[in-house]
Amino acid sequence: MRKNNITQNTLDYHGKGTRIEKELLRAQGINNPLDSWRIFRILAEFVTGFEILCKYGKAVTFFGSSRCKIGDRVHKEAEDLASRLVKEGFMVITGGGPGVMEAANKGALEADGSSVGLNIQLPEKQAGNKYVTDSENFHYFFTRKLMLSFASEVYIFFPGGFGTMDEFFELVTLVQTKKIKRIPIVLVNKEYWEPLLGWIEHSLYEKYKAIDKEDIDIYYLVDSVDEAVELITKLVPNNHE
Repeated sequence: MRKNNITQNTLDYHGKGTRIEKELLRAQGINNPLDSWRIFRILAEFVTGFEILCKYGKAVTFFGSSRCKIGDRVHKEAEDLASRLVKEGFMVITGGGPGVMEAANKGALEADGSSVGLNIQLPEKQAGNKYVTDSENFHYFFTRKLMLSFASEVYIFFPGGFGTMDEFFELVTLVQTKKIKRIPIVLVNKEYWEPLLGWIEHSLYEKYKAIDKEDIDIYYLVDSVDEAVELITKLVPNNHE
């Protein structure tokens, strides 16, 4: 079993200043929070993010693993689905990186559609993929997440890791709490998603009563590109403004 480095973790959170001063206000190497331009950088990311999204109409956002490779089933399906949805009048938005994001941007580009990448800057650099027709880089996850949460008429989730789960539960929570209108949230690949959805239904709903029955109906599960296209075109018709 992996042993956590409790001593080091404790030291990381101790010291002068509050956490908000250390992580949000104070730039690296600057001791005075008043000298920090970090707040202005956050505001700038909001402004540029909304500006890029306001240029486009009906959109679909793809989420999924950054680790899948060309030739993988997930990669092929994401590319195919993006291409087919472009032909249905959608433009494609992704996180701008590799894996599912790259596949969706590639499918959109090859179908002569618009393809936006909202990339995140990471310590281990995540380079933007070459298939986007428009892009913006974000330093902060929370500004990027806000852009992605308000970007599209439909959200598609392929198998992925913590980031994919984070975005899924973020959107489900926003719909559940009526902070955003109900929008189609489509999960692709039953083998991957059914264990999680089973846990939500049997543990969160039936055993612990932590959610309501209607919360389980916020999202849809499909197992193929054909099923996804059929569902999405029914939920978001071509005449959508």
